[in-house]
Amino acid sequence: MKRTISALALFIFIAVANTACSTTRKHFRDTSARSSMLDTLKYDSLMKKLANGDKSGRWPVKTKEYPLPGAILPFNRIVAFYGNLYSKNMGVLGQYPRKTMLNKLKEEVKNWEKADTATNVVPALHYICVTAQADAGRNGLHNLRMPFSQIDTVISWAKSINALVFLDIQVGFSTVQTELPLLEKYMKMPNVHLGIDPEFSMKEGSVPGKRIGTFDADDINYVTGYLAKLAKKNDLPPKIFVVHRFTKRMVTNYKDIKLRPEVQVVMDMDGWGGPELKKGTYKYFISEEPVQFTGFKLFYKNDLKNEPHRMLTPKEVLSLKPAPIYIQYQ
Repeated sequence: MKRTISALALFIFIAVANTACSTTRKHFRDTSARSSMLDTLKYDSLMKKLANGDKSGRWPVKTKEYPLPGAILPFNRIVAFYGNLYSKNMGVLGQYPRKTMLNKLKEEVKNWEKADTATNVVPALHYICVTAQADAGRNGLHNLRMPFSQIDTVISWAKSINALVFLDIQVGFSTVQTELPLLEKYMKMPNVHLGIDPEFSMKEGSVPGKRIGTFDADDINYVTGYLAKLAKKNDLPPKIFVVHRFTKRMVTNYKDIKLRPEVQVVMDMDGWGGPELKKGTYKYFISEEPVQFTGFKLFYKNDLKNEPHRMLTPKEVLSLKPAPIYIQYQ
């Protein structure tokens, strides 16, 4: 399980972070800028390629509509660094100083470019902007919302390497229906996308970290509907929406998830462990419950804890059926 940060650490960091720059949409060079038409033949070809020879009939997922022009997937693979600037324990994004972290990300991008020379690789910073907390906190919701100044800092870092940004929500006792609208000004930015973590959606009232939480298709459909309306209203290219998962119960009624041309849904295998355990988790909870696209998380520390004490290589990850199009490092 992922660790959370304390409120004290947050307040200490805020005291020295007031100079963080404020970033607006105009500062971006839009890496997902719209073209006038979607190349549907190329789209179909790439989706078939991602299926990796799957014989089950599940992949590629059959949909009624193509994404809107400007879609990032499946024309690019995304390689993201995950974490929070207030904690060195929540992921690589906050573990190292800015320059060191960004250089490490660029090296991983090169590794994936070598592993699949036919697919362009786009870097991303996947930042946890709402963190689940064991303590109920002032709002009683067992979560801590990061200040906008920190989000602006992450966005400015991403801009320096022309990377995407994902804002990730751990709702605690709150809901996506409450938390997502608070981020609307960022969701209007063409290079900013979204992630949600069912692990910390505590619908049954358990303290985060004590039990694994859950989201239903209704929650996911609310998010895709919200993002779709935002994309239409602001003439944005499709938003990418990442849902973390490593158990069956974390996402219920997956067959009821609605796909929309304005949103690209990635089910991200979020479990840690040895290579065979991770492959099994991917098979049973991602591959066998298809939604649209798939992702795969690699842990620099936790994946090394058990035998054979190594991470899966890019080539090994790309051999999965289907091949993940979103890669995340924690």
